[in-house]
Amino acid sequence: MKKTALTHVHEQLGAKMVDFANFLMPVQYDGINSEHEAVRNAVGVFDVSHMGEFICSGPHALDLIQRITTNDASKLRIGEAQYSCMTNREGGIIDDLIVYRTQESKYMLVVNAANIEKDWNWIQSNNPKNATLKNDSDSIALLAVQGPKATEVVQKLTDIDVSKIKFYTFQMGTLAGIQDVLISATGYTGSGGFELYCSNKDVEALWKALFEAGNEFEIQPIGLAARDTLRLEMGYCLYGNDIDDQTSPIEAGLGWITKFTKSFVNADFLKLQKENGVQKKLVGFTMQERPIPRKGYEIVDSEGLNIGIVTSGTMSPSLGIGIGMGYVAINHSFPKSEIYIQIRKKRIAAKVTTFPFYKP
Repeated sequence: MKKTALTHVHEQLGAKMVDFANFLMPVQYDGINSEHEAVRNAVGVFDVSHMGEFICSGPHALDLIQRITTNDASKLRIGEAQYSCMTNREGGIIDDLIVYRTQESKYMLVVNAANIEKDWNWIQSNNPKNATLKNDSDSIALLAVQGPKATEVVQKLTDIDVSKIKFYTFQMGTLAGIQDVLISATGYTGSGGFELYCSNKDVEALWKALFEAGNEFEIQPIGLAARDTLRLEMGYCLYGNDIDDQTSPIEAGLGWITKFTKSFVNADFLKLQKENGVQKKLVGFTMQERPIPRKGYEIVDSEGLNIGIVTSGTMSPSLGIGIGMGYVAINHSFPKSEIYIQIRKKRIAAKVTTFPFYKP
């Protein structure tokens, strides 16, 4: 298994370490619920350095990004970021990613850890004009500082007015005495905050500085388990669960990042899906009884007939009820539709709802 530059720090803190995407990662420290609540109510720090970073530059950089991603990267100005995805020739999702425009002809693509090799090979194979590509995944570290007190913590460490960094924009600057940190107002929790990109050699000093600055807010390290409950409360997709090579962005409710004002891989197929409709759709649902939904559980109708499958599920720490996401037949996808989750031999009532589950 690979390690991040902070693996030894997590072990010293007593984190439970697990194999995640072939990285040794902290799944929890003090407990999922306490870590979840720290982010919702104060501030927490995630080590997400396992994510992949590709640098795409040169005169043909934008052309390549437009070709491989569904969103319209031509709209990006320097200092802006964009959520997007890459689709395969069957219309499935290769990966979801964030595209950062760092210079006039230079971009950073941030991809999921489990897909680094797959994504890299796909992008290289779809680069006919030879845009310059560099895989910096092994040299860039990433910390996510999330929660309502995140701005106050980060502000202590820089002269940049971080309150002016709007959602999905970023600035490069000095943070905790470390130069060239990319401070991005992005995240995966719904509670605000920043994602901080720096070199591996500087990340331990940055981690320590953040915890010193956040001491008055009882800042906590947060593991992957709470990251999952936080993102699920917001209805954010997790690659490998809610989206994958077999699901299209139209089926996954990602039509808003699928722009047909340009040409990209399999755009024609996806455009037909959008115009003609799909047979299944990703929905959120809340349990009407106590049992907790889990990935892989069957979704059925009142007669017990299969209508779909659960892709993510948990007991929501913020709401105190079971919540989940899953694909269902289109005629069962409307808000307030009654569905049932097959848990062992019982059909447990649930109701389709809109995202997000949690509203601050």
